[in-house]
Amino acid sequence: MKARVIKEECIGCGLCAGIAPEVFIMTDEGVAEAIEGEIPAINQDATREAAEACPVSAIEVEE
Repeated sequence: MKARVIKEECIGCGLCAGIAPEVFIMTDEGVAEAIEGEIPAINQDATREAAEACPVSAIEVEE
């Protein structure tokens, strides 16, 4: 599984980083960014939850 944040859509609410801090960080620009590469199995449920919770649907998850 991989995740990607669409920066043009991200409003910088920080919800994803709160739900899955091992996968998402907030950048100096005030938008979220996902880790690169495969997301460890232990963090996949939280990643899906963060994507579903994003108020502007700015997170894409690739299974």
